Amino acid sequence: MSSEAPLNDRYDFQAIEKKWQDTWISEKTYKTTEDESKEKYYVLEMFPYPSGRIHMGHVRNYSIGDVVARYKRLRGFNVLHPMGWDAFGMPAENAAIKNNSHPAVWTYDNIDYMRNQLGQLGLSYDWDREIATCNPKYYKWEQKLFIEMFNKGLVYQKKTTVNWCNTCQTVLANEQVIDGACWRCDELVQPKEMRGWFFKITDYAEELLQDLDKLSGWPEKVVTMQRNWIGKSTGLACDFKVDGLDENIRIFTTRPDTIFGVTFMSIAAEHPLLEKLVAGTDREQEVLDFANQIKVEKQQRNIEEEVVKKGIFTGRYCINPFNGEKVPVYVANFVLVEYGTGAVMAVPAHDQRDFEFARQYDLPITPVVIPEGTDLVADKMTEASTAAGVLKNSGNFTGLDSEDAKTKIIAHAKENGFGDAHITFRLRDWGISRQRYWGAPIPMIYCDSCGVVPEKLENLPVVLPEDKESQQSSCAPLHQRPSFIETTCPCCGKPARRETDTMDTFVESSWYFARYTSPRNEEAILDEKASKYWLAVDQYIGGVEHAILHLLYSRFFVKILRDLGYLEIDEPFTNLLTQGMVIKDGSKMSKSKGNVVDPNDLIQEYGADTVRLFSLFAAPPQKDLEWNSKGVEGSSRFINRLYRFGVSNKELIASSSDSIESELEGISRDIHRKTHQTIKRVTENIENNFHFNTAISAAMELFNMLSSATDKQEEVAPEVISSAYKTMLILLSPMIPHFTSEMWQIIGNKESIENEPWPEFDQEAAKEDLLTIVVQVNGKVRARLNVPADIEDEPLKEMSCEDEGVKKFIDGKSIRKIIVIKKKLVNIVV
Repeated sequence: MSSEAPLNDRYDFQAIEKKWQDTWISEKTYKTTEDESKEKYYVLEMFPYPSGRIHMGHVRNYSIGDVVARYKRLRGFNVLHPMGWDAFGMPAENAAIKNNSHPAVWTYDNIDYMRNQLGQLGLSYDWDREIATCNPKYYKWEQKLFIEMFNKGLVYQKKTTVNWCNTCQTVLANEQVIDGACWRCDELVQPKEMRGWFFKITDYAEELLQDLDKLSGWPEKVVTMQRNWIGKSTGLACDFKVDGLDENIRIFTTRPDTIFGVTFMSIAAEHPLLEKLVAGTDREQEVLDFANQIKVEKQQRNIEEEVVKKGIFTGRYCINPFNGEKVPVYVANFVLVEYGTGAVMAVPAHDQRDFEFARQYDLPITPVVIPEGTDLVADKMTEASTAAGVLKNSGNFTGLDSEDAKTKIIAHAKENGFGDAHITFRLRDWGISRQRYWGAPIPMIYCDSCGVVPEKLENLPVVLPEDKESQQSSCAPLHQRPSFIETTCPCCGKPARRETDTMDTFVESSWYFARYTSPRNEEAILDEKASKYWLAVDQYIGGVEHAILHLLYSRFFVKILRDLGYLEIDEPFTNLLTQGMVIKDGSKMSKSKGNVVDPNDLIQEYGADTVRLFSLFAAPPQKDLEWNSKGVEGSSRFINRLYRFGVSNKELIASSSDSIESELEGISRDIHRKTHQTIKRVTENIENNFHFNTAISAAMELFNMLSSATDKQEEVAPEVISSAYKTMLILLSPMIPHFTSEMWQIIGNKESIENEPWPEFDQEAAKEDLLTIVVQVNGKVRARLNVPADIEDEPLKEMSCEDEGVKKFIDGKSIRKIIVIKKKLVNIVV
């Protein structure tokens, strides 16, 4: 019996991995259908953009999902594990222009290449369900959904100031502006006024917020990010009359208790009243120039970014309806028209931002809420006081507790007709219009007689033109293509014009997970039976950078699909895993940093299983993975050791029963015990937290124990060797599927390892015999106890206190606490 075959008998990963990949494809091993007799499990990784090549982040993401899918199959679940392509977008256009090609050609070529790359990783996808969002058979249903939303009043057009990227020649959603720049090309964005289409996501703001409480399987960080983005606030909305004009400035505040401390009004540069406020005054041009500059600066910064506060006096005043005081109106760069009303009542005594602005522009500060035990004096204040307290200088409300005053002040505003209680959300409607070619056409038509009307459903899909009529390129925006624009009105039949905007690519990715349940259905967007069986997704896997954009939009779309009668669920993803990045040389892998490691090179040198094993073993999925070439080599060595052991002992393993019937002794008992402890550890590490690194470590420990015993020629029962090795193969099969499939066959099994059940944990077999526990009193050793290895803490504490050697040190004294360190010691503190 030997643990090592001759050193030249190495594992031929290239031949073996190709063999099993071909087998899985030809036999459609991972094809799945609905089966009511089985419990379903839907695992999904966020689908990729077909950029041309996969990177190590893809490898890690998809390996994690594949382990979960394979593990759940071995546990008897009916597993859905699909893959597809988020295929629309500007990079395809840019590449097509650069290469004098068409974006469809570039995209589908990339899809073919990346599909082959994913195949080389041995990922267990049901490729019969593959989708590409640029396929008209996919976006046909998206267009139908758009029309149904339009008919329900959930889609509308409006003129607005948008984020415009000159390089990409398109509008960006707020979420797509990163640090003031386009998320795709890094060009600084500019403000631009134009009409566009919007989804009324704000109609679902309250439900989107409340249903976050249902997402117990999501990371708290992601839930918090969404909660803050939705941003619910309750308070007072009231009108400040503009002095000298028949206009009101409406404000919203969550601190109505401070309203008697208003000393100025701040409005956004985009406020609709601004031009009226300054029209005809000697300050008109100066104020408008300042406002335009602020608009540009706002578009070029992150909305969360702190800015140096600056403003300009408009020359106008407004009147506080509670005390009749006139306060100056300023345009301020920190006020956002998108949030609240675009106007902020400034209370510098009780808001730090207003305090800093007031000090900068020498504006009055009036304390009106005095915390208990203090006396606020404006001239001596070094910062705003935001604490609760008692009202001062607040008319009839003086002396009230600030919390009580809020309710009474709101009631007063309502009684007098200038305000009321109000709820507002930070969330804004989703602008989906894009002025690009490579996107799903918006199925709306402009008719001089009928107005704006949807295309007939029977005429869907409205497909992208594939001609090259534009002089610019095959990627010319739709508004430059007369043959696309010219159409007839679906209502009156007269000449009409098509909408030339295309949809934001986040629309496609907001419902693709549902389409996977019936991707070839040509009669409806979803098959009722299939979607009811498979949805919601049980485990979703992707980057935390999608916490707001994709994940929030997907939640919105599921609620839309539910309300339109297509789904019965409220949320798309029951559990969410956000994996960490792959780091090399201290930073995320990227071409610009020159620290990219090509997965293709690794697969050619070490094989897919080694690459998978390293990406799973180097760090827990939620943490960043630090690239380490030695770690890759170590993973390769481990697989080769497993291989040599199996080949050397294949006859023994094949001929031995792996059922343990006789009483075991010595090393055989130890290895059998370790086998069942390993089953328990691997199972718990996968089930509880997806800590594949510690699961793999457990399997390595078992193998080291087994190979060490055989190296030393210790007498190990053949059935113990067989059981331990077979168990290791099954436990590792989700991580290194090619290798384990091959070894399962080599050791004499005719059935595929895919059909094996997950090993059963035997608690009796896993029990340790006896442990020696040190008992201390105040840190000094007073006894040693031999106890069962699986003893619980409470009986161990009792035994320790009852020991005669311990009693004399604790009798008559009060025990303050008893500290238990598992399997090591008990310390009694008196």
